[in-house]
Amino acid sequence: MRDVAIIAFAQLPAVRRDTEREEVELVQPVVTAALAQAGLDRRDVGFTISGSCDYLLGRPFSFVAALDAVAPWPPIAESHVEMDGAWALYEAWARLQCGDVDTALIYAYGKSSLGELPDVLVQQLDPYYLAPLGADAISLAALQARALLDSGRADERRLAAVAARSRRAAAANPCAQRRSRREVDELLAEPYLVAPLRKHDCPPISDGACAVVLAAGDVARRLVPRPAWIRGIDHRIEPHQLGHRDLTRSPSTAEAAARAGAGPDAAPFDLVELHAPFSHQELILRDALGLPTDDGTADGIDDGDGGDGPAINPSGGALAANPMMVAGLTRLGEAAARLMAGDGRRALAHATSGPCLQQNLVCVLETDGGAP
Repeated sequence: MRDVAIIAFAQLPAVRRDTEREEVELVQPVVTAALAQAGLDRRDVGFTISGSCDYLLGRPFSFVAALDAVAPWPPIAESHVEMDGAWALYEAWARLQCGDVDTALIYAYGKSSLGELPDVLVQQLDPYYLAPLGADAISLAALQARALLDSGRADERRLAAVAARSRRAAAANPCAQRRSRREVDELLAEPYLVAPLRKHDCPPISDGACAVVLAAGDVARRLVPRPAWIRGIDHRIEPHQLGHRDLTRSPSTAEAAARAGAGPDAAPFDLVELHAPFSHQELILRDALGLPTDDGTADGIDDGDGGDGPAINPSGGALAANPMMVAGLTRLGEAAARLMAGDGRRALAHATSGPCLQQNLVCVLETDGGAP
């Protein structure tokens, strides 16, 4: 296998509604910034791939219009995945294994504000049994949260603790959409949005974009002083029918982690970026990945400094900003950016897609050390 590393990451600040930019205008700034970080010209890129969703934008082949942002003339080697950009990164990593190109540009964008997001997300459900029910993403997540609470492995206070810690960490992230220093008791006093979930347990509706540059071997070492090497990456999927799986567990995450080299016997991580759009999903993912599920403080809030374990979502995670089709790739980019800046040497990044953690990707990142 070829050594492949993330060498650059750029993102737009997530906002509730971006009324000024179309998809090309979302993509162009992050592509330009990521290539500048890597010291590359667009003509130096061997492979380009994007992640987005036509349902969000309301028209077919919307990714074709976004290609203008990467100057695809003369013709370029290009691909697209109709899902989160983390899966585009996986394809780019696999493409670099072929050995005929050394660099890849991955970008993702999403404008969740254009339509009624609950109605849009219903369309990803089973068309015969689930979609006709009109169950939106928050309602399905609430069913999952209720199952977790009823299992006795969590309570509402722990959900609020996850949200409080995430929003507090987001205060240091200029690209985060929601920041807060509210305490757990304040959050628990709020009314339910869809019981047992309150507003703070749910992700914001976000517009945004991000871009990542990959490079192989000596090319990565030449371009940046501290590449974030992809030491393992894998993705797995749960059954499409929600009734055919235990919603309180994520075996696909555990399987992907094991195959990516992040199993129970793996070396410890300095930081972890989990794509958990809902507060209870972080607890499910921690359990699947063998991470501490008890924050170990009096109020149940992890300060995010690692303590005896890794720092969990130091960026604030998807509870602080959740541009659909972007937030998973952002988790990989955020983890890599911290490693490249010298904030740790080993990280785990996770992305999810679909209702109730249906599809899951796990990536292990490491640096060789050296000056950031």
